[in-house]
Amino acid sequence: DRRRPGLDAPALPRPLPRRTSAAVLGRLLHGPPPRGADHRRPWQARRAGDADGHDRGAKVIATALRDAGMEVIYTGLRQSPEMVVQAALQEDVDAIGISILSGAHMTVFPKVYQLMQEKGLKDVLLTGGGIIPEEDNQQLQDMGIGHLFAPGTNTTDIAAYIRTWVAANRKS
Repeated sequence: DRRRPGLDAPALPRPLPRRTSAAVLGRLLHGPPPRGADHRRPWQARRAGDADGHDRGAKVIATALRDAGMEVIYTGLRQSPEMVVQAALQEDVDAIGISILSGAHMTVFPKVYQLMQEKGLKDVLLTGGGIIPEEDNQQLQDMGIGHLFAPGTNTTDIAAYIRTWVAANRKS
């Protein structure tokens, strides 16, 4: 999408948001990279020009996970659930993290999870965060979605959770 900021068509009301806030896809690195190899893929920011800071939290998490030794692919803002799952499938990720501040968590997370199940990504963690009420968080976890983190969560706790989940659930 190469539209300039401010030139986007007005948003139309719809029952399911077509785009999520931001997605961070990741793969745990097992052992050190080969000597001289660049083991980190570049971030894939597919949407540029959103300078309102809405994706700042996702970028902080992406950087923290990278610094914790994970390969991170940042997909950028306004990715549809289908785009997120397709990228996860193509990249063979261990985890998908979605940041949502819009209040659409009860539609976006279930939709991404449903698509993951349909595409056979049953051993991939779906986690994320944002401003999510505790009762919604519990309902999403009951559906099979991983822990959702509130703003201010220590990034080492997030990295530890992902590592623990992947070690217990991911099939090689």
